[in-house]
Amino acid sequence: MKKHRAFLKWAGGKYSLVEEIRKHLPEGKKLIEPFVGAGSVFLNTDYEHYRLADINPDLINLYNLVKQSPERYIDDARKLFTQEYNQKPAFLAIREEFNATTDPYLRSLYFLYMNRHGFNGLCRYNKKGGFNVPFGSYKKPYFPEAELEYFSEKAKKATFVCESYQQSFKAARRGSVIYCDPPYAPLSTTANFTTYASGGFSLDDQALLGEIARKAAMEKNVPVLVSNHDTQLTRSLYHGAVLNVVRVKRTISRNAGGRNKVDELLALFSGDSPELP
Repeated sequence: MKKHRAFLKWAGGKYSLVEEIRKHLPEGKKLIEPFVGAGSVFLNTDYEHYRLADINPDLINLYNLVKQSPERYIDDARKLFTQEYNQKPAFLAIREEFNATTDPYLRSLYFLYMNRHGFNGLCRYNKKGGFNVPFGSYKKPYFPEAELEYFSEKAKKATFVCESYQQSFKAARRGSVIYCDPPYAPLSTTANFTTYASGGFSLDDQALLGEIARKAAMEKNVPVLVSNHDTQLTRSLYHGAVLNVVRVKRTISRNAGGRNKVDELLALFSGDSPELP
Protein backbone atom coordinates (compact mmCIF):
# COMPACT_ATOMS: atom_id res chain seq x y z
CA MET A 1 0.00 0.00 0.00
CA LYS A 2 1.46 3.33 -1.07
CA LYS A 3 2.10 5.69 1.82
CA HIS A 4 0.54 9.14 1.65
CA ARG A 5 2.01 12.18 3.34
CA ALA A 6 -0.08 14.80 5.10
CA PHE A 7 -0.08 18.29 3.58
CA LEU A 8 0.80 19.84 6.96
CA LYS A 9 4.06 19.53 8.88
CA TRP A 10 3.19 18.33 12.37
CA ALA A 11 5.09 17.78 15.61
CA GLY A 12 4.61 14.15 16.64
CA GLY A 13 3.09 13.26 13.26
CA LYS A 14 2.65 9.52 12.69
CA TYR A 15 3.75 9.16 9.04
CA SER A 16 6.82 7.06 9.97
CA LEU A 17 4.73 4.76 12.19
CA VAL A 18 1.63 4.17 10.05
CA GLU A 19 2.60 0.61 9.07
CA GLU A 20 2.96 -0.36 12.74
CA ILE A 21 -0.25 1.43 13.72
CA ARG A 22 -2.16 -0.28 10.88
CA LYS A 23 -1.02 -3.68 12.17
CA HIS A 24 -2.64 -3.03 15.54
CA LEU A 25 -5.80 -1.20 14.46
CA PRO A 26 -8.83 -3.50 14.65
CA GLU A 27 -11.30 -3.77 11.78
CA GLY A 28 -14.49 -1.74 11.88
CA LYS A 29 -16.75 0.43 9.76
CA LYS A 30 -15.72 3.78 11.16
CA LEU A 31 -12.44 5.13 12.51
CA ILE A 32 -12.74 7.89 15.10
CA GLU A 33 -9.69 10.03 15.79
CA PRO A 34 -10.09 12.46 18.72
CA PHE A 35 -6.59 13.93 18.06
CA VAL A 36 -6.42 13.95 14.26
CA GLY A 37 -3.40 16.29 13.96
CA ALA A 38 -2.04 16.17 10.41
CA GLY A 39 -4.10 13.06 9.62
CA SER A 40 -1.42 10.52 8.65
CA VAL A 41 -3.40 7.58 10.07
CA PHE A 42 -6.57 8.73 8.28
CA LEU A 43 -4.65 9.06 5.00
CA ASN A 44 -3.10 5.61 5.28
CA THR A 45 -6.00 3.43 6.42
CA ASP A 46 -9.12 2.22 4.64
CA TYR A 47 -12.29 2.49 6.71
CA GLU A 48 -15.73 3.19 5.21
CA HIS A 49 -16.19 6.32 7.33
CA TYR A 50 -14.09 8.62 9.51
CA ARG A 51 -14.91 11.02 12.33
CA LEU A 52 -11.84 13.21 12.68
CA ALA A 53 -11.69 15.59 15.59
CA ASP A 54 -9.35 18.10 17.15
CA ILE A 55 -9.76 20.92 19.66
CA ASN A 56 -7.92 23.32 17.35
CA PRO A 57 -10.67 25.20 15.44
CA ASP A 58 -8.20 26.49 12.82
CA LEU A 59 -7.18 22.95 11.92
CA ILE A 60 -10.77 21.70 11.55
CA ASN A 61 -11.78 24.83 9.61
CA LEU A 62 -8.89 24.22 7.20
CA TYR A 63 -9.86 20.57 6.68
CA ASN A 64 -13.49 21.42 6.00
CA LEU A 65 -12.53 24.06 3.43
CA VAL A 66 -10.09 21.72 1.66
CA LYS A 67 -12.87 19.12 1.57
CA GLN A 68 -15.51 21.55 0.23
CA SER A 69 -13.56 23.66 -2.28
CA PRO A 70 -10.23 21.94 -3.08
CA GLU A 71 -9.57 23.60 -6.45
CA ARG A 72 -10.29 27.13 -5.26
CA TYR A 73 -8.29 26.53 -2.08
CA ILE A 74 -5.24 25.12 -3.90
CA ASP A 75 -5.23 27.99 -6.43
CA ASP A 76 -5.43 30.64 -3.72
CA ALA A 77 -2.92 28.99 -1.36
CA ARG A 78 -0.37 28.58 -4.16
CA LYS A 79 -0.16 32.39 -4.52
CA LEU A 80 1.44 32.60 -1.07
CA PHE A 81 4.25 30.20 -2.00
CA THR A 82 6.43 32.63 -3.95
CA GLN A 83 9.79 34.20 -3.13
CA GLU A 84 8.02 37.47 -2.35
CA TYR A 85 6.25 35.84 0.61
CA ASN A 86 9.26 33.80 1.75
CA GLN A 87 10.71 36.71 3.71
CA LYS A 88 10.50 37.57 7.37
CA PRO A 89 8.57 40.88 7.00
CA ALA A 90 5.96 39.20 4.77
CA PHE A 91 5.62 36.28 7.21
CA LEU A 92 5.17 38.61 10.19
CA ALA A 93 2.59 40.67 8.28
CA ILE A 94 0.56 37.55 7.43
CA ARG A 95 0.85 36.27 10.98
CA GLU A 96 -0.46 39.61 12.24
CA GLU A 97 -3.32 39.52 9.73
CA PHE A 98 -4.16 35.93 10.72
CA ASN A 99 -4.38 36.96 14.37
CA ALA A 100 -6.59 39.95 13.52
CA THR A 101 -9.09 38.30 11.15
CA THR A 102 -12.05 36.05 11.91
CA ASP A 103 -12.65 35.24 8.22
CA PRO A 104 -12.58 31.41 8.03
CA TYR A 105 -11.28 31.24 4.46
CA LEU A 106 -8.44 33.72 4.99
CA ARG A 107 -7.46 31.96 8.21
CA SER A 108 -7.31 28.62 6.37
CA LEU A 109 -4.97 30.04 3.69
CA TYR A 110 -2.74 31.73 6.24
CA PHE A 111 -2.67 28.62 8.44
CA LEU A 112 -1.14 26.50 5.65
CA TYR A 113 1.25 29.33 4.71
CA MET A 114 2.48 29.68 8.32
CA ASN A 115 2.73 25.91 8.74
CA ARG A 116 5.12 25.69 5.79
CA HIS A 117 7.02 28.96 6.34
CA GLY A 118 7.14 28.99 10.16
CA PHE A 119 9.86 27.50 12.34
CA ASN A 120 9.80 23.66 12.30
CA GLY A 121 6.15 23.59 11.18
CA LEU A 122 5.12 24.31 14.76
CA CYS A 123 1.56 25.24 15.68
CA ARG A 124 1.54 27.37 18.81
CA TYR A 125 -0.66 30.10 20.25
CA ASN A 126 -0.08 32.58 23.08
CA LYS A 127 -2.41 32.98 26.05
CA LYS A 128 -4.53 35.48 24.14
CA GLY A 129 -5.01 32.97 21.33
CA GLY A 130 -2.55 34.65 18.93
CA PHE A 131 -0.41 32.44 16.67
CA ASN A 132 3.19 33.15 17.70
CA VAL A 133 5.53 30.79 15.82
CA PRO A 134 8.59 32.65 14.38
CA PHE A 135 9.67 32.74 10.74
CA GLY A 136 11.46 29.56 9.62
CA SER A 137 13.95 30.92 7.06
CA TYR A 138 13.64 28.01 4.58
CA LYS A 139 15.18 28.29 1.14
CA LYS A 140 12.07 27.28 -0.75
CA PRO A 141 9.06 26.09 1.26
CA TYR A 142 7.29 23.16 -0.39
CA PHE A 143 3.77 23.71 -1.71
CA PRO A 144 1.93 20.41 -1.02
CA GLU A 145 -0.38 20.40 -4.04
CA ALA A 146 -0.51 16.62 -4.60
CA GLU A 147 -1.00 16.05 -0.86
CA LEU A 148 -3.87 18.56 -0.76
CA GLU A 149 -5.53 16.86 -3.75
CA TYR A 150 -5.27 13.41 -2.17
CA PHE A 151 -6.55 14.71 1.17
CA SER A 152 -9.59 16.38 -0.43
CA GLU A 153 -10.47 13.17 -2.28
CA LYS A 154 -10.15 11.00 0.84
CA ALA A 155 -12.05 13.62 2.88
CA LYS A 156 -15.26 12.60 1.08
CA LYS A 157 -15.38 9.71 3.56
CA ALA A 158 -14.76 11.97 6.56
CA THR A 159 -16.58 14.26 8.96
CA PHE A 160 -14.34 16.87 10.59
CA VAL A 161 -15.40 18.20 13.98
CA CYS A 162 -13.93 20.55 16.54
CA GLU A 163 -14.53 18.84 19.87
CA SER A 164 -12.83 17.47 22.97
CA TYR A 165 -11.62 13.89 23.20
CA GLN A 166 -14.38 13.21 25.76
CA GLN A 167 -17.01 14.25 23.18
CA SER A 168 -15.41 12.02 20.53
CA PHE A 169 -15.70 9.01 22.83
CA LYS A 170 -19.36 9.80 23.54
CA ALA A 171 -20.08 9.72 19.79
CA ALA A 172 -18.61 6.22 19.40
CA ARG A 173 -20.98 3.34 18.66
CA ARG A 174 -20.44 -0.38 18.20
CA GLY A 175 -18.74 -0.94 14.83
CA SER A 176 -16.43 2.02 15.43
CA VAL A 177 -12.73 1.87 16.21
CA ILE A 178 -10.96 4.71 18.04
CA TYR A 179 -7.34 5.70 17.46
CA CYS A 180 -5.89 8.19 19.96
CA ASP A 181 -2.69 10.12 19.37
CA PRO A 182 -2.69 12.50 22.36
CA PRO A 183 0.06 15.03 23.02
CA TYR A 184 2.95 12.97 24.37
CA ALA A 185 3.18 12.35 28.09
CA PRO A 186 6.32 13.93 29.58
CA LEU A 187 9.41 11.72 29.67
CA SER A 188 9.93 12.78 33.26
CA THR A 189 7.86 14.72 35.75
CA THR A 190 10.30 17.62 35.37
CA ALA A 191 10.08 17.65 31.55
CA ASN A 192 8.88 20.96 30.28
CA PHE A 193 6.21 20.01 27.79
CA THR A 194 3.69 22.25 26.11
CA THR A 195 0.99 21.51 23.58
CA TYR A 196 -0.24 23.32 20.52
CA ALA A 197 -3.77 24.11 21.69
CA SER A 198 -4.49 26.61 24.45
CA GLY A 199 -5.41 24.88 27.67
CA GLY A 200 -2.74 22.22 27.25
CA PHE A 201 -3.03 18.51 27.94
CA SER A 202 -2.26 17.81 31.57
CA LEU A 203 -1.24 14.66 33.42
CA ASP A 204 -4.85 14.47 34.59
CA ASP A 205 -5.91 14.40 30.92
CA GLN A 206 -3.41 11.61 30.24
CA ALA A 207 -4.91 9.58 33.09
CA LEU A 208 -8.51 10.36 32.13
CA LEU A 209 -7.88 9.32 28.53
CA GLY A 210 -6.65 5.90 29.73
CA GLU A 211 -9.75 5.51 31.89
CA ILE A 212 -12.19 6.54 29.13
CA ALA A 213 -10.46 4.23 26.62
CA ARG A 214 -10.79 1.28 29.01
CA LYS A 215 -14.49 2.03 29.56
CA ALA A 216 -15.22 2.38 25.84
CA ALA A 217 -13.75 -1.07 25.22
CA MET A 218 -15.38 -2.81 28.20
CA GLU A 219 -18.80 -1.11 28.25
CA LYS A 220 -19.42 -0.18 24.60
CA ASN A 221 -17.34 -2.88 22.93
CA VAL A 222 -15.51 -0.17 20.98
CA PRO A 223 -11.79 -1.02 20.66
CA VAL A 224 -9.34 1.81 21.31
CA LEU A 225 -5.70 2.05 20.20
CA VAL A 226 -3.59 4.70 21.95
CA SER A 227 -0.04 5.73 21.05
CA ASN A 228 2.32 7.49 23.45
CA HIS A 229 5.88 7.50 24.78
CA ASP A 230 6.82 4.18 26.37
CA THR A 231 7.36 5.16 30.01
CA GLN A 232 6.47 3.73 33.41
CA LEU A 233 3.75 6.37 33.64
CA THR A 234 2.04 5.45 30.36
CA ARG A 235 2.29 1.73 31.10
CA SER A 236 0.49 2.30 34.40
CA LEU A 237 -2.13 4.57 32.78
CA TYR A 238 -2.93 1.94 30.16
CA HIS A 239 -3.22 -1.05 32.50
CA GLY A 240 -5.57 -3.67 31.13
CA ALA A 241 -4.56 -2.94 27.52
CA VAL A 242 -2.42 -5.14 25.29
CA LEU A 243 0.89 -3.26 25.04
CA ASN A 244 3.19 -3.30 22.02
CA VAL A 245 6.46 -1.42 21.80
CA VAL A 246 7.68 0.13 18.55
CA ARG A 247 11.33 1.17 18.24
CA VAL A 248 11.49 4.66 16.78
CA LYS A 249 14.02 7.31 15.97
CA ARG A 250 12.71 10.57 17.27
CA THR A 251 14.20 13.97 17.83
CA ILE A 252 13.01 15.18 21.19
CA SER A 253 15.57 17.87 21.83
CA ARG A 254 16.65 20.82 19.73
CA ASN A 255 20.36 20.34 20.32
CA ALA A 256 21.86 17.28 18.65
CA GLY A 257 23.60 16.18 21.84
CA GLY A 258 20.26 15.79 23.58
CA ARG A 259 18.66 13.70 20.85
CA ASN A 260 17.96 10.12 21.72
CA LYS A 261 15.57 7.34 20.86
CA VAL A 262 12.32 7.02 22.73
CA ASP A 263 10.22 3.96 22.10
CA GLU A 264 6.57 4.29 21.16
CA LEU A 265 3.91 2.42 23.08
CA LEU A 266 0.82 1.18 21.24
CA ALA A 267 -1.84 0.24 23.79
CA LEU A 268 -4.89 -1.65 22.54
CA PHE A 269 -8.00 -1.74 24.69
CA SER A 270 -10.56 -4.23 23.43
CA GLY A 271 -13.56 -5.98 24.93
CA ASP A 272 -11.40 -9.05 25.44
CA SER A 273 -8.39 -7.18 26.90
CA PRO A 274 -7.05 -8.93 29.99
CA GLU A 275 -8.68 -7.63 33.17
CA LEU A 276 -6.29 -6.82 35.97
CA PRO A 277 -7.17 -7.97 39.49
